[in-house]
Amino acid sequence: MNRAGRAIGLLGILMTIAAARVDAGQLQAGAAVVDITPEKLPVLVNGGMTSRSLDRIRTRIHARALALSDGEHRLVIVVVDSCMMGRVLLDDVKALASIRTGIPTSHLLISATHAHSAPASMGCLGTDADPDYVPYLRAKLVEAISTAVSRLEAAEIGFARTMAADFTALRQWIRRPDRIADDPFGNKTVRANMHAGANPDDVTGEAGPEDPELSLISVRTKAGAPLAVLANFSMHYFGDSDISADYFGLFSEGLKQQLAPGSEFVAMMSHGCSGDIWRRDYRQPESWNPELKIEDYSAGLVSLAMSALPGIRYQSELSLAMSEERMTLAYRVPDQQRLEWAQRILNSMGDRLPSDQVEVYAREQLLLHEAQNTEIVVQALRIGDIAIATTPNETYAVTGLKIKAASPLPKTMVIELANGGDGYIPPPEQHAFGGYNTWAARSAGLEVTAEPRIAQAAIRLLEQVTGQSRRPWTLPEGPAAARIRQLRPLAWWRLNEFNGPMAADAGGQQRHAHLEPGITYYLEGPESVEFCGPEAVNRCPQFVGGRLTARLEDLGSRYTVSMWIWNGMPDNSRDVAGWLYSRDHNFGLSPRGEHLGIGGTSGNSGKLIYQFGSDPARQLAGRTVIPRWTWNHVALVRDGETIRLYLNGQQEAQGQAQQVAVDEVFLGGRSDNSSNWEGRLDEIAVFPDALSSTDIRSLSLSAGRQ
Repeated sequence: MNRAGRAIGLLGILMTIAAARVDAGQLQAGAAVVDITPEKLPVLVNGGMTSRSLDRIRTRIHARALALSDGEHRLVIVVVDSCMMGRVLLDDVKALASIRTGIPTSHLLISATHAHSAPASMGCLGTDADPDYVPYLRAKLVEAISTAVSRLEAAEIGFARTMAADFTALRQWIRRPDRIADDPFGNKTVRANMHAGANPDDVTGEAGPEDPELSLISVRTKAGAPLAVLANFSMHYFGDSDISADYFGLFSEGLKQQLAPGSEFVAMMSHGCSGDIWRRDYRQPESWNPELKIEDYSAGLVSLAMSALPGIRYQSELSLAMSEERMTLAYRVPDQQRLEWAQRILNSMGDRLPSDQVEVYAREQLLLHEAQNTEIVVQALRIGDIAIATTPNETYAVTGLKIKAASPLPKTMVIELANGGDGYIPPPEQHAFGGYNTWAARSAGLEVTAEPRIAQAAIRLLEQVTGQSRRPWTLPEGPAAARIRQLRPLAWWRLNEFNGPMAADAGGQQRHAHLEPGITYYLEGPESVEFCGPEAVNRCPQFVGGRLTARLEDLGSRYTVSMWIWNGMPDNSRDVAGWLYSRDHNFGLSPRGEHLGIGGTSGNSGKLIYQFGSDPARQLAGRTVIPRWTWNHVALVRDGETIRLYLNGQQEAQGQAQQVAVDEVFLGGRSDNSSNWEGRLDEIAVFPDALSSTDIRSLSLSAGRQ
């Protein structure tokens, strides 16, 4: 090339760079839908315990892609109608798509909807990946990404959220301590499991919180025409027959029909954190409608989305950022005894696939032993003031709430089963409760600390892409909380923690308490508006045999113990339904300790009981039966040797008891660990004075309890 030609070429390059700089910050977007319905039937379908195949199509399944560019950075988000997809497959897709589009693999996010009626692209439990479908899906995903990128045009974007509490609920419930079930290894370990709430007599309460938020990222052209909507919702799956996209696909098609029928508009429903979530609310059995059709359920979510979208404020001048972290996590591999047990079972099976639960988990032990560990991918991205974080797991709702609460940006969604299918990750405290979501297998085999490590990685990446620090995990104080503070508690445990072992003293006296194992966190507490104001949900733990312990050296002889209680045990289940408070020496009963609880079969069933010392005959009892699964305020007032018991602001009993000279205090159980509390406690406050009846009534909020 001559000098003139080189000059012209250089000028062209400079003009291109200048144009890119001018356009930097101007959002561009493109979207595409690619049909991924299998061409060859029957096809293997995972999502069940044992292998199955389907040969009929109820609704076609798709991969939906949204490409974004700010003139400097490009990224693509893909949502696939699939139960789950393995990291190795998705890494292959990203490598191929990166070659075709020039976008770094770290800027490609690919997630599964978790439809249990979609073809198997990875092995899980008793089902192997379908060998014919995997290469077909790989090519289709590359096509979806490249097509979306090819359609980039000037656009604007906005965020909306609405609550859809009627469409989601907890399916993981705590079993009663006298109704622990067996695991497939022959051990009685199942203290919690999915759908146990179907029999209310078997359970004490939910194992965690739900996340009812339906969040929406809406994209439209500069002319205002709908281009794409990325939704996110935490509900496991509806369940459908034959090959189907489940409610995820029906929502996407329904929203398109409402917003832009006959156009290239793309709606996509990503999976929120819902490993412990389903649509049946076991708290309200009368609301369950087994005849509810998937079409009606999906239409209800579409209606909610349509009501939220008009309130969006759009922006077009913004920047993009995306980052990922790859971590190696260990599997919980079998010990020698379990490995030998598994090998004996597989030897008896020969070459056939597992046909029952025991055989499934026997095979899984050998697979985990062979693998030992795995690589997982966590991502975060920012679109202006909107953030997205991912996990490659079936993640519990509480983990999604942790990530969103800590995110530097309030407009944050969390997409699970993204960039891999690495199984359930219960919070560490819930591993002790057992259930199939903890049984070691590829579906739930990561190390016990996987959940906090993955959550922290997501939060750390959100800090990177936003350039801001995480927000503190705190809740505001409403008028009821302000009233507690005004009365100057010696110690006040609001119990809003996401995890233990420390319960922070909100009273400012640094009298932090210890939360023992056997507690699960962040469930809904009493009177959210009163305790946290109108914009937040009050939170509390569920006690599952563990206790809150503290040492109060200066408690003295005049004090008040105030708390909100929610009893999960039937009154006829054991001698004492549960002990709430105890002041005595740990691991035993002394002649000079005191204990407050709810009576059971040994007497005063469902009523407050106060026991001094170790003699059950020395009990003071209330008058009112406390309904199970309702919030109630309880107070114990000691004025020297006079004891008064209050329930919801009303005095229930009065008696005499010698003074106690023990520093150790236990909440949610007795000092000897007998009949510990099974249920929730919240807003526990200890006051260094014998409060008046008027003060107790003000703490009880006697009107309008949940």
